[in-house]
Amino acid sequence: MVKILLVDDHAVVRTGLKMLLDGKEQMEVVGEAADGDEAIEAAAALRPDVVLMDLNMPQGKDGLTATAELKKLLPDVAVLILTMHDDDEYLFRAIHAGASGYVLKSAPHDELVTAIQTVAEGNAYLYPTATKKLMAEYVDKLKRGDAPTAYETLSEREKEILALIAKGYSNKEIAEQLIISVKTVESHKSNVMDKLGLKTRPDLVKYALKKGLLHFDE
Repeated sequence: MVKILLVDDHAVVRTGLKMLLDGKEQMEVVGEAADGDEAIEAAAALRPDVVLMDLNMPQGKDGLTATAELKKLLPDVAVLILTMHDDDEYLFRAIHAGASGYVLKSAPHDELVTAIQTVAEGNAYLYPTATKKLMAEYVDKLKRGDAPTAYETLSEREKEILALIAKGYSNKEIAEQLIISVKTVESHKSNVMDKLGLKTRPDLVKYALKKGLLHFDE
């Protein structure tokens, strides 16, 4: 069951989303918030799998600020931005803040459901034209010679897990140390290996050694 927190300053929007999502199998709206401050408080109390976050909320923190703070507080909670803004600046700022996905309010209901399922599984979701925009920016960076390295594409949590794996910790030990589920560790590990183009644990250790990540506290 995917637990969802709805964040939007319009009560009628939250009501409509709740009716839509509660009617889907394996989805449950566990809470609502009208601004970023309420969202952070509710997420800390409810520990949802996905926070469906509006960008523009006139009271309290806006969606981008709330997303950045939420990801620091609860790095394993996926934030999916739901907005009316089909705008490059908002898109890039949302991704930089730590959002796992970006969907337009004008999108079909099926697309929203797919997006929620996608980010709940630990993957990223962008609507089609947003993907084209990101690819265009990446190609432009390649031409300028300043495209990010594979390591720079890892999230802070993925870098943390990479270092722990390289130090010899098992998935269970990592889960206990970071207070997350073994399934979440496995998902992050899979993402790390995909991003770095690695196949085995020994490959991860060799990579971490080359990057100077093996620091042991004595």
